[in-house]
Amino acid sequence: MACRRSEEFETRYEWLRPEELRQRRDQCPLVIFPVGPLEYHGPHLPLGTDPINAERVAHACCRRLRRGVVRPTLYLGTERERPAEVLDWLGLESGSYIVGMDFPSRLWNSHYLPEEVFAVALAAELRILIGQGYRYVLLANGHGAGNHIAVIDRLCIELSHTTEAKLDWLLTVPQATLEDKTFGHATELETALLMHYDPDAVDLGSLPPRDEPLRYADFSIVDGAGFTPDHDPQRIVRHDPRDATAEMGRRWFEECVGEVVAKIEKMTA
Repeated sequence: MACRRSEEFETRYEWLRPEELRQRRDQCPLVIFPVGPLEYHGPHLPLGTDPINAERVAHACCRRLRRGVVRPTLYLGTERERPAEVLDWLGLESGSYIVGMDFPSRLWNSHYLPEEVFAVALAAELRILIGQGYRYVLLANGHGAGNHIAVIDRLCIELSHTTEAKLDWLLTVPQATLEDKTFGHATELETALLMHYDPDAVDLGSLPPRDEPLRYADFSIVDGAGFTPDHDPQRIVRHDPRDATAEMGRRWFEECVGEVVAKIEKMTA
């Protein structure tokens, strides 16, 4: 994203002066808050895949609505160790201690915070925003880990009942991709989104030739079904990132933006 201020509708909280923030807040006390950890996404995607996606969706929504602001992205998140049954579904060694997507084959470590640390940091930032007078806070969440989502959900419920603000969250992928398990980790969907944002950010050449199957454990690339009993019997990626295109990413992005905008409009009605 360019460093200069937008000539039309500036959505970046950090680029607005105090009086501009006050005017924008008085017009509509809405802030969108992108969040997600720096996390290993195979050899072909950047570590910031989750928060990059959340940030792009947040700014697109704010521009479309022409109200509210987007808080600077919080590059934080949490994960848990894989239970025994999930290790089996993923084709990983039984009894091993593996946190999140940091499989033994990884080339870099993810920046996972302990769950309690993430909760404290996020709660503090949310309370600051509420203290600034924002009455609608939408967390644009880029990370699908269960305990990460549980922290966000709990804080939204708690702060919605103990402050004057209304808080909610949404995972920044189309909801249909969650239902049909198209959404996975570093698979076709996330690869296509990053290709749409910046083709140079994706290196499909770091993956094997197309005729060679991708196994979960070899690359930390896993379909949504791979984390469930419906995993591929051979632990092979079904939604192959090598099939991704920027046009697919554009369509998924636009679909997600439409869903988030609809959620915000209902939230602020």
